[in-house]
Amino acid sequence: MQTLKQKHHPFCFSVKGQVKMLRLALTVTSMAFFIIAQAPEPYIVITGFEVAVIFFFIILYMLRLDRLIDCLFWPLLDIINSMVTAVFMIIISVLALIPETTTFIVLGGVFGLLAAVCCIADGALIYRKLLFNPSGPYQKKPIHDKM
Repeated sequence: MQTLKQKHHPFCFSVKGQVKMLRLALTVTSMAFFIIAQAPEPYIVITGFEVAVIFFFIILYMLRLDRLIDCLFWPLLDIINSMVTAVFMIIISVLALIPETTTFIVLGGVFGLLAAVCCIADGALIYRKLLFNPSGPYQKKPIHDKM
């Protein structure tokens, strides 16, 4: 008898991975425009922090550390991060677009809004995975089954 092995699908080639990479690229672009335009420091700091957090999650999923470190429920942390990031990016982007500013600040705001849309899509993908596949890799086994 042959046992059916679950085929390993690399994170970078999954839909979730592609959305995270796009989110990272848009946030880095937004931050770069804010730096070039010498925008107010909170714009640069918040986008820089988001770049670091997105990069952390990409590395976490690429190295499959979410399966190794199972004391935390990573999908929930990822959903919370996506929603908080979306709120921050929307606020920063709207603040960048409201006053009459330079072209680079406006471009940073536009890319920030696009990054916020990707954050919402990222959170929705993870939520859908949890909702429709609760017995997938994220469900923890009862303690009595560990033998």
